[in-house]
Amino acid sequence: MLDLTYKSYRTIAKVAQRPPLGWNSWDVFGTNVTEAEVLAQAEVMATRLKPSGYEYLVIDLGWYAPGSTAVHEAYKRPEPHQLIDPWGRLIPDPQRFPSAANGAGFKPLADRLHAMGLKFGIHVMRGIPIQAVHANAPILGSTRHAQEIMKYQDRCVFYDGHYAVDMERDGALAYYQSVLALYAAWGVDFVKADDTTSWPQHYDEVHAFRYALDTCGRPMVLSLSPGACGYMERGFVNHTGDMFRISGDLWDTWPALKAMFPTCRSWKGHTGPGRWADCDMLPLGVINVRGEAGDGERRDRFSAAERRTMVTLWAMFRSPLMIGSDLTRIDTETLALLTHPELLEINQTSTGNDEIQHDAEHSVWSAHSTDGAHCWLALFNLSESTRPVQVDLGAHGLAAFTQATAVWPSTPVAVSAGRLSQEVAAHAVGLIRLQRR
Repeated sequence: MLDLTYKSYRTIAKVAQRPPLGWNSWDVFGTNVTEAEVLAQAEVMATRLKPSGYEYLVIDLGWYAPGSTAVHEAYKRPEPHQLIDPWGRLIPDPQRFPSAANGAGFKPLADRLHAMGLKFGIHVMRGIPIQAVHANAPILGSTRHAQEIMKYQDRCVFYDGHYAVDMERDGALAYYQSVLALYAAWGVDFVKADDTTSWPQHYDEVHAFRYALDTCGRPMVLSLSPGACGYMERGFVNHTGDMFRISGDLWDTWPALKAMFPTCRSWKGHTGPGRWADCDMLPLGVINVRGEAGDGERRDRFSAAERRTMVTLWAMFRSPLMIGSDLTRIDTETLALLTHPELLEINQTSTGNDEIQHDAEHSVWSAHSTDGAHCWLALFNLSESTRPVQVDLGAHGLAAFTQATAVWPSTPVAVSAGRLSQEVAAHAVGLIRLQRR
């Protein structure tokens, strides 16, 4: 009998009451990160980043695909080789994840991360693997088989490893429930579900995935991707995801970073506890070791000013902070930026986050402390030369905040007759803390 239980499901158990902090393998290791590399990242996170609140380690696309490599774009080839269990569910490649051998899956790796006080996440694709359909694998918890629930329409346009699941067929919900039950048994804490926010016709599958997650017996953060949220109702992604991408893959160029300002502007007010708009990973540090950017391992190409601008915008907007670099080679400057106490206070606890003025050359964001005793202004200079950025405090309800302290840079902040001004370098940001006298 067709099970449409998920269609009447409305009470969604959100986990992420604050923007998640962590690391994702995509920007640095592409589709073929190894267990040894994940554990090396975990050691650094546990000792140097966890004290500041970072806790999630997320393995991105391809953990089930032997031989995949973004450098050669094997993951984009027709019908990539993927490993499945007898029930048609993806399982880790034991060549890259030795502890997953003999049916252990990701549980041994998750257990090791949990023992460090960290949380474990994986990337998954919408739909059912092509290998499950070719084998007509039975569906756990159902009398149906893979070929009875798949459909050729609505397949992912950037990864050819799955067929869509037809939620109007008996056994479809049982398949997603079996997948999330497997993740729960492994000890997964975070699921990045890809190809879920591209088109409205994916609504049913995303809603069923959320229902299966919430009924699997283990709390998990649900991160929806990729960044084409404009094609879906904002209410739907707010209701369904703990976090959701609002941009395409973001790499280390100033034009890409500058383009995030209008994107964040369009999403302000549509983000908050349990529904975080996600600006994408932070490609800061050593990246693209085996990533898809195509030009080899490098340190990110941002200037020091641009790095500070990026992290400050993510903080003021309250985007999740997911690091995309090799943590084993993190430099002192990047570590200090990512763990800056005031930036993390803004990102994790501030309220009333808003872009209060902007034009082609600048943007000003404000955020308030939870106790109302102080607030922050971020003065972004988007132009190509140093210029003063001015704010009329009274016009934005900030006239009571008359004591200004520069968090950075050390350039003096002038407050006179209710107006605040600071000289800001090109592509840079002035972060100011305002207090009441």
